[in-house]
Amino acid sequence: MRCALSDHWQSGGEGAIELAEVVAEACEAPAELKYLYDLSMPLRQRVEVIAKEVYGADGVDWAPLAAEKAERFESDPHYDDYCTMMVKTHLSLSHEPTHKGVPKGWRLPIRDILVYGGAKFLCPMAGTISMMPGTGSNPAYRRIDVDTETGKVSGLF
Repeated sequence: MRCALSDHWQSGGEGAIELAEVVAEACEAPAELKYLYDLSMPLRQRVEVIAKEVYGADGVDWAPLAAEKAERFESDPHYDDYCTMMVKTHLSLSHEPTHKGVPKGWRLPIRDILVYGGAKFLCPMAGTISMMPGTGSNPAYRRIDVDTETGKVSGLF
């Protein structure tokens, strides 16, 4: 195991030299990387693997809309190289924010699947999670101004 003392917060760059040397040494060492799933695996199987291996779920329950979308994505070669990015609460390993620690005896409910074509992500949504709304076509910041003579701000309220 590698270890280094770093007091860069006190000594600036000089205090981080030992850490930098240990990091550089670690970068030269061989590494074994094992992916959780192969990209050729169908979407629903990927989600099952993620749910069981990462979150500790007993399985996955697909809402009708999500199942229909998953089937469509799996049968369309256009989505063959899309990665899977789960959308769920950050407050729990489960879909339920109040389930703390490592919950047992639960299933991950997938209610929908979002598509981010530019990034090539299929994003199964677990539980009830709020998505931030997008900026409107005429955002409020366009109405805010500062009078450079007086410093008075207008358009905030």
